[in-house]
Parts: sequence; structure tokens; C-alpha cells
Amino acid sequence: MGIVNVTPDSFSDGGLWLDPEKAVEHGIDLVERGADLVDVGGESTRPGAARVTTQEELRRVLPVVRGLVADGVPVSIDTMRAEVAEAAVAAGARLINDVSGGLADPSMAGVAAWTGVPFVVMHWRGPSAAMDGFAGYEDVVREVVGEVERRMDAVGAQGVDPEQIILDPGLGFAKSRADDWALLGGLDAFARLGRPVLMGASRKRFLGTLLADPTTGAPRPARARDAATAAVATLVAAQGAWAVRVHDVASSADAVRVAAAVTPTARSSSGRVGPSAWAGRVG
Repeated sequence: MGIVNVTPDSFSDGGLWLDPEKAVEHGIDLVERGADLVDVGGESTRPGAARVTTQEELRRVLPVVRGLVADGVPVSIDTMRAEVAEAAVAAGARLINDVSGGLADPSMAGVAAWTGVPFVVMHWRGPSAAMDGFAGYEDVVREVVGEVERRMDAVGAQGVDPEQIILDPGLGFAKSRADDWALLGGLDAFARLGRPVLMGASRKRFLGTLLADPTTGAPRPARARDAATAAVATLVAAQGAWAVRVHDVASSADAVRVAAAVTPTARSSSGRVGPSAWAGRVG
């Protein structure tokens, strides 16, 4: 899953793709470099980010969704708003990626239910502006799995078919650096929930801290974390993740192909990685 952030303030590429034509060109380039799906978002969810208005989010994302769909690109919409999700699906988006798992907008699960598109339910404890204050776990893997399971039940009660659901542990969202590493090492705990898992580690803070300058202690800059992101992609692909959400597609696509070569069951009948039924459903 390649990332197209149509925002001025995303943590590693804010402002690069604000122009719709450039954003569409970037999305097409991501596909050419190996993306199976392009995730378009118009609101930053970096730590401390403030929310934008619904109209501004729609203004940013709809021209990009329409342009990519017109070029045959499979698109997902990265949004916490039901109105934006509904408009994007009407424009041709094939998946709703809600980092709040339906908590930020009570109408989101209803939109996912009636549209019938795959719906990413991410682990989330609160808005970006305050999420670091919500970190705190005794057993992060057990607690995150439990909280995600409860969200699955909640959106199911609102009409979402369990077969629509994709899970995301929410690396970096209300998580310490140690929590992120623990979740990466405990990915198999999500298997009991029986749903595909999306992992979003690309360029995140825990990688920057790991790769900090040994002299100054300064974290590695976000755009210099792609090799580490590819290493994570290899690790989670080997553990059976359905997809990885990344900024630099080429390095992670190569890494996942290596993992798939070692673990042939991770390869679909089409030759691409990931469960073949889901590859057909969204791509």
C-alpha cells in the first residue's frame, strides 16, 4: 500500500503532493514501483496534529481519488470521517482506511456497512493532538489485541460484515517506542482474530530513535528511514501480514518479495504477495 498524503503537515512528506496533478502522478509512480493499492489521505494524523474541516479534506482528496481511479489505480481512502469515506467510495475508492477504527465518527461503520468495501479497523485510543498521553500498557500485545477485538464486535453490531474487516495494530498511535517493538514481535497474536493485518511502520518515530546519531542522539530524519521500513516489511510479511503501508514502495516491495520467496504460502495465485481473495477484492 503506497501512501499519497495530500497534506501540508504530514511528518515526512507534508506539502509535497498538495497539487492534485502531482499527487496523481505520484500515485501512478507508486504503482509502477510495486504498489498494489494507493492510500490517499487529506488530514495528517502525526502526533500533535490538529484536525482540518470536512470541506477542506474533501477538497484535497476527491480530485486525487478521481484522477487515480480514472487511470485504473486501485485506491483506498485514509480518513476518519464518514462523509469523506462515502464521497471517496462514490468516486471509485475500493477500501476505507480509518485510523480511529470507527471511533472518531459514529457514522463511519454505517458507511462501511452499506458500501460493502474492505474496512481497516486500527487500534486507536484518542485524537492525534493528545494521543501520546493515552499510551500506557501492562501487556501491550494482549491489550491491543483485546481492544481491537472489541472494535471488531462494535462495528459488526453496526452492520459491518466481519469479512470486510482488516486489522491494524496502530504502530505509533498511543504507543511508546517499546510498545511498537513489542507489537512487531507479537504480530502472531492477532492471528486468533482471523482477519488480514495491515502494518503501518513507514518512517515512524520508533525507527528514527533506533537509528539515532550515535554522537548527538538526534533521531534519524524521517525520509532516511526507508531501509529500516523495508526491514520491517520483511519481518511482518514473514509473519503473514496482508499488507504494509509505506512511503517508499520500491524498497519494501523488493523486501516483501524476498520474504514471499522464503515463505511460498504468502504468495497469491497471481504471483503477488498477500491472500489471493483479498487481492482480487480490492485490487
